[in-house]
Amino acid sequence: MASDVENIATGFKPVAVEKPAITRNIVVPRRHPGRWLAVAVFAILALQIGQAVSVNPNFHWDVYLTYLFSPQVIRGVGWTLLLTVVAMTVAIVVAGLLVVMRDSDNPVLRGIAYGWVWFFRGTPIYTQLLFWGLFAVLFPNLSLAIPFGPEIVSVETKYILTPAMAAILGLGFNESAYLTEIFRAGFNSLDRGQAEAAQALGMKPGKIWMRILMPQAMRVIIPPTGNETIGMLKMTSLVLAVPFTLDLTFATNAISNRLYLPIPLLLVAGTWYLAITSLLMVGQHFLERHFGKGVSVHPTRAE
Repeated sequence: MASDVENIATGFKPVAVEKPAITRNIVVPRRHPGRWLAVAVFAILALQIGQAVSVNPNFHWDVYLTYLFSPQVIRGVGWTLLLTVVAMTVAIVVAGLLVVMRDSDNPVLRGIAYGWVWFFRGTPIYTQLLFWGLFAVLFPNLSLAIPFGPEIVSVETKYILTPAMAAILGLGFNESAYLTEIFRAGFNSLDRGQAEAAQALGMKPGKIWMRILMPQAMRVIIPPTGNETIGMLKMTSLVLAVPFTLDLTFATNAISNRLYLPIPLLLVAGTWYLAITSLLMVGQHFLERHFGKGVSVHPTRAE
């Protein structure tokens, strides 16, 4: 009010100040013509390859469809899955024991763990499977005896080490050497200060491992273990060296040898391996998402 009186007394007229206009910037997405060109090129190539394969009579697609779900092939798929699951279970158990032995203060246990990893990682899996297949020839009898004394009990090896058991032990022991290093890397990535803080709060060691340390280690362990599981699935095709004659590869090979048509049966085996691998990848994805809660796994991309 006082300022209005002063303006009237002095004859000063206030000038209205215009507000500056607000300019709205429209964000235009960045163009990627090279991406669309690459997509078009790959789409044309994929269509051409698909057409060339689908109309090629040398693939014998009728034979492929006939034996894709045949009982012999389905039985081979079941045995392949069983070998994969049981062998990976053996490998995980043995790898866990080896990790504990590697961190032990006992030099003998550490030496055994180092030797195990050194031997099974350093020799080919096919050679190991051949050895397990010939184990009954090398050692016809397994016996329990007093050192330099009489035998207490003896049994023929072939009744204990069957082809299925030899395949499981060969695959599981070989895989345990690789899983040992994966588990050790996951546990070494943990911050030991968290365990000390949890102990200071009065938490028990078992609860510390299950609630604090193990979920963090699983984020490091699951991806390579998933790859090893897929590798185990495909390594079951080598159990013919034992010899184990019920897996998927042997089933499709037997049919192809009877028909003298290897290509369609190879496609049958490849289709089943691809389908099982896809399911394993889906399971691995959900496991990674479960143990990766609260952790960003997708870094910000710079456009």
